[in-house]
Amino acid sequence: MGLFSGLGEKLNHIFSKLTKKGRLTELEIKEAMREIKIALLEADVNFLIVKKFINNVSEKAVGEKILKSLTPGQQIIKIVNEELTALMGSTNQKLVYNGIPTVYLMCGLQGAGKTTLCGKLAYMLKGTGKKVLLVAGDIYRPAAIDQLKVVGSKAGVEVFEMGKTDPVKIAKKAVEKAEKERFDYVIVDTAGRLQINKELMDELKNIKDAVKPAEILLTVDAMTGQEAANVAKTFNDELDITGVILTKLDGDTRGGAALSIKEITGKPIKLIGTGEKLGDLEAFHPDRMANRILGMGDVLTLIEKAEKMAQDQDVKELEKKFRENSFTLDDLMMQMEQMKKMGNVNDIVAMVPGLAGKVKGNIQIDEDMLKKSKAIIQSMTKKERENPEIIKAERKQRIAKGSGTTIQDVNKLLKQFFDSKEMMKRFKKGKFPGMMGTVR
Repeated sequence: MGLFSGLGEKLNHIFSKLTKKGRLTELEIKEAMREIKIALLEADVNFLIVKKFINNVSEKAVGEKILKSLTPGQQIIKIVNEELTALMGSTNQKLVYNGIPTVYLMCGLQGAGKTTLCGKLAYMLKGTGKKVLLVAGDIYRPAAIDQLKVVGSKAGVEVFEMGKTDPVKIAKKAVEKAEKERFDYVIVDTAGRLQINKELMDELKNIKDAVKPAEILLTVDAMTGQEAANVAKTFNDELDITGVILTKLDGDTRGGAALSIKEITGKPIKLIGTGEKLGDLEAFHPDRMANRILGMGDVLTLIEKAEKMAQDQDVKELEKKFRENSFTLDDLMMQMEQMKKMGNVNDIVAMVPGLAGKVKGNIQIDEDMLKKSKAIIQSMTKKERENPEIIKAERKQRIAKGSGTTIQDVNKLLKQFFDSKEMMKRFKKGKFPGMMGTVR
């Protein structure tokens, strides 16, 4: 389902009634505001924030200009969009970099996914060509150090640990090492607790005083809704955090946390975790998120995902083959793998204006389908893979038998191949604007 899917559907339903009506009366706008209020409360947004939000929207929506305009429904959607964006912090707040080494202190309650997130953040920063050191400062939770080593090795970064010594000493020593060895970033993982207590806060304050972090980033589990905003407020009151990272936004989340945190703490959401893979961490853009909630798509994030893919050597190879029209079945396989890297198709669809909210069900790049396709292609000879046109009835039977699939499966794959090839021809003739991650 994903973040805000329920809220988005409700708001779209309210707006469709408004846009069908043409001119609107003050009473009709009031009724719409009441429905929006209920939708936001059901999405677990803090009551006081909802009240303030509705007052702001109502004030602007019942003005003379809106009531007399030709498209009042559209104007109200625009106001809601602007107010949602403002509520979430208006613009993307970038992570601070203050020279070698820049220290990020990570904090949060147990179970919010903090240690995994340290790995994702390290992976993201390393991807910009920087040298990153992960620091194992959680000395209490069994296996926390080992877990950090695992995520560090997946991210391809060094992990600094001193066993179960004093976390303040560990953080200090790590920063000394980073200064000597010219690490750009130091990410300090710290202990979480099941609930906030004095020991936890004192320890974090001591680490903060010892290493003077450029960012104190609080990891919050979006699935906990309004409670996430309350946790953020307590941490902020005690530690003066610089920003929030919302995790588990790929779950069926009602979205209250994302809409409440900035207003409650005064601190921005800087990053969002959108899945389980190492690369599933992205910058939080309030305007894009507002667009997605209102079903207006998020073309910019889609373009960024595509551009990231375009850096991939495999994709560059594919593009060359498309241009030269030498696309084979092996390349189709590679193309499927690339699509899988883009993530959940639902999330991609939600970013396309006009499609958001229209596609029902959860479309995943199906692992089984990938396995089946791989088996079929591997059962072919080199000649067949390079010239699928030669695959007729007898060959199809042999391939189906060899791959443990049916002739229908083989036909389906071949159809997909020829469709892809046809599409490439059209791209070549310039009938589509941009492909496979190149944005023209």
